[in-house]
Amino acid sequence: MGFRKKNKSPPVLSHEFVIQNHADMVSCVAMIILLGLMFEVTAKFAIMFITVQYNVTQSLDTDVEDKPDPVNFYKYGAKDIATVFFYLLIAIILHALIQEYILDKINRRLHLSKTKHSKFNESGQLATFYLFSFIWGCSILTNEDFVMNPTFLWEGYPHIHMAFQVKFFYICQIAYWFHALPELYFQKVRKEDIPRQLYYICLYIFHITGAYVLNLHRLGLVLLVPHYLVELLFHASRLFYFSDENKQKGFTLWALLFVITRLLTLTVSVLTFGFGLSRTDNQGFSLAEGNFNVLTVRMTCLSAICLTQAWMMWKFINFQLKKWREQSQIQASKKKTVSPKSRPSKKESRGGSVNGVMKPDDKTSPRARKSKAS
Repeated sequence: MGFRKKNKSPPVLSHEFVIQNHADMVSCVAMIILLGLMFEVTAKFAIMFITVQYNVTQSLDTDVEDKPDPVNFYKYGAKDIATVFFYLLIAIILHALIQEYILDKINRRLHLSKTKHSKFNESGQLATFYLFSFIWGCSILTNEDFVMNPTFLWEGYPHIHMAFQVKFFYICQIAYWFHALPELYFQKVRKEDIPRQLYYICLYIFHITGAYVLNLHRLGLVLLVPHYLVELLFHASRLFYFSDENKQKGFTLWALLFVITRLLTLTVSVLTFGFGLSRTDNQGFSLAEGNFNVLTVRMTCLSAICLTQAWMMWKFINFQLKKWREQSQIQASKKKTVSPKSRPSKKESRGGSVNGVMKPDDKTSPRARKSKAS
């Protein structure tokens, strides 16, 4: 990891050297971009990496006709790639800071196994990101009145203009999920865990970038916020489970909200693509205007969302079945370990015998019985 102090440094530019010092190397690249702001020649290129591009100023109608208030909106374009790259570097640095100064210290106290150690780091990083994104997304939804007016999802499409917070939110989302790809190498993720993490990383990139490019940022934001809440609950529950295996109540609440969120996602998606966008006046396909409101695009987007939700439900059902089987095996093993103790001992089953000789209950020997009978 970056920021660690090692007594024996590995060879320069070796794999271990890059893994240990990747945060320092990325910090140097980010500092070079920031230093570009100090010089007039390079300032215009550095700004392209740091600030949000494609500013559009519009006049907002007010009661005073002579002085309309100017409002700044933003569109997307090719320069956004440079902005995503810069905040990708920032995400790598923050990832290393959280890992080094928070998660590693907790790991030393818990003494987890290698498998739990990897999952604990994954949940710690994702829980932090989901919490931050959920709070940020809720604030945007509150300011933009997305929740109070559901028709706002499709009215006035194409939504080529975005507020600063909306565009910056999408830039940070795309940058974070792209940064997760090199982190698989930096964090030395186990080979058996790489396919699973690659699946959800690529799905996030595909859906978030698709909503951003197709001018469906309103729908994407409404669907992301409840999804992040459910994922936050899952990873927080897993963190508590690793600290104490008896704390499993969070998984029950997560399972309930997971199913509700999947139904909510399907309902909002069908309502938007099947009824809202199909009945708007602005139908057609135009790259210049950013209009993608045609049947082919709508059905492709709806199919992608439905297939993703079906895949997530399939994984969820398999996870619950696996968990149920593990619990049944644990209970069966407990019964097997308890059953030998409940059986009577060999001495007790022989009714008071001593060294294989029966001992009568009336405490009389066989000789005494013979004498009495005679």
